Amino acid sequence: MSDSTRPSGHPTQTYDSAFLKACRREPVPHTPVWFMRQAGRSLPEYLKVREGIPMLESCMRPDLVTEITLQPVRRHKVDAAIYFSDIVVPLKAIGVDLDIKPGVGPVVAEPIRRREDLRRLRDLTPDDVAYVTEAIGMLTGELGTTPLIGFAGAPFTLASYLVEGGPSRNHENTKALMYGDPELWADLLDRLADITAAFLKVQIEAGASAVQLFDSWVGALAPADYRRSVMPASAKVFDAVASYGVPRIHFGVGTGELLGLMGEAGADVVGVDWRVPLDEAARRVGPGKALQGNLDPAVLFAPREAVEAQTDEVLRAASGLEGHIFNLGHGVLPTTNPDALTRLVEYVHTRTAR
Repeated sequence: MSDSTRPSGHPTQTYDSAFLKACRREPVPHTPVWFMRQAGRSLPEYLKVREGIPMLESCMRPDLVTEITLQPVRRHKVDAAIYFSDIVVPLKAIGVDLDIKPGVGPVVAEPIRRREDLRRLRDLTPDDVAYVTEAIGMLTGELGTTPLIGFAGAPFTLASYLVEGGPSRNHENTKALMYGDPELWADLLDRLADITAAFLKVQIEAGASAVQLFDSWVGALAPADYRRSVMPASAKVFDAVASYGVPRIHFGVGTGELLGLMGEAGADVVGVDWRVPLDEAARRVGPGKALQGNLDPAVLFAPREAVEAQTDEVLRAASGLEGHIFNLGHGVLPTTNPDALTRLVEYVHTRTAR
């Protein structure tokens, strides 16, 4: 493909990267590796630059976003960077009264549970997140041939925070709204789909080479509920950014029963958590999709030989896939030894070199 016909969202220098090739299910020089939550938490250099700075403020400072996003690329030599942000950033940007409480997570001052509450969810404009455009401009200049993944929270997961008012184990208010007022629920998710799509468009237009939609809590749903009450909104997000031609990744936790439906929603790459082997995940998803995953994050606390043995199991399960991006089955745990991640990247690259 010539440069003139490449998708508009791809910076030219990243197009032939192993990560983007794997997303497109093309031959790769080695299996590409990146980690969810690689930007932050487990890195001492991250803790140092974030010291005394609240999470949401750090997401709105282009200098900090740039530095934090680059840290794991420098240290681990991963094949892609993930934009440092939080799934509630677009909600904060449109004026939702929320904060990220240390040790708790996002907390919403006034939960959304009635139709009149929808008025608080206005459209997101690029001016609302000008710091994102600035940060990605800085990042693409620094990353060179390493692709940058943009990301956003999926409509269901955003809705669960808005309806519950914060993290929830059982999602009882969320499900009560979904079952009890399906019309209001559909309108809420449709509004969130527009906000999410706008947030992803800003990132792509600024230079992100791929995007990932995180549906952290959707594993709480049965397949029939997902198809009826969630998939239309997720599909709307993927459809809204399809014209850019950048790979679209879809990931959720505990979604083994939903993998086929998540693929149907429109992703090019389906993320798989550690509960389902990749060969079985491929059977559930069906042809025409790359897969991402799926080493259990807790494995990294085991001795090196055990980590390598479990990594070999993942690679064996992935050996027949059309495209595979190596990742953990969820995010890097906060107390993970960073050296274990560095060794893992090197090991996967060496084992899969072609």
